[in-house]
Amino acid sequence: MAARTKATERVRRRAGERDPLLRPEWQYIEHCNMDDYGQEDWLIVNRQRAEYLAEERATQALELLSASRNAPTFGYLINNYEHCLQTATLLHRDGHDEETIVTGLFHDIGFIVCPENHERFAADLLRPFVSEKNVWMLEHHEIFQRVHLHGFYERQDAEFIYAREQWLGHPFYDWTVEFVERYDIVAIDPDIENLPIGFFEPMVRRVFSRSPSPDRE
Repeated sequence: MAARTKATERVRRRAGERDPLLRPEWQYIEHCNMDDYGQEDWLIVNRQRAEYLAEERATQALELLSASRNAPTFGYLINNYEHCLQTATLLHRDGHDEETIVTGLFHDIGFIVCPENHERFAADLLRPFVSEKNVWMLEHHEIFQRVHLHGFYERQDAEFIYAREQWLGHPFYDWTVEFVERYDIVAIDPDIENLPIGFFEPMVRRVFSRSPSPDRE
């Protein structure tokens, strides 16, 4: 991860310069307007894109998370990057599988940049690669938090605060309750030594290397 970051640090691209291709044998498409792309151009792009995504998707997801490594907080004792690491660390310590640990690592990746819909942000990122159980948890964990965040929301009516009760009996209800209580709302503790991002990187790469499930893309 660190080596990749250093390798990509460079002077800002100047007008007339091209960004490098991932593979030296790949081709640029010599048009500056996609309206001008022909069928052969799109065949080249899509062929290169498939290999590019297979190699770069996990790398750029990790870089997106790591971009907030040194961010300040607005009151929590650790920042959102450390919170995500702590969630993954706690899941690992409790013996959860790699998919669930990776889900925890990215569960709040959009918390700062997309706070209005951060749960869907994470769910859409991981949807092609993780189980329906973990996608559902990601999509609903904000609602399940409400019973714990007394005073956070302007709305305090029972229908809003206890909205999770509408899913009582759902097959993923108990897991979402457990995730929020054991791995989310408690993962703000500076006394816990988080595992480093590099520890999780191989897990992330293995999860992202799965063939995307067509029914979840």
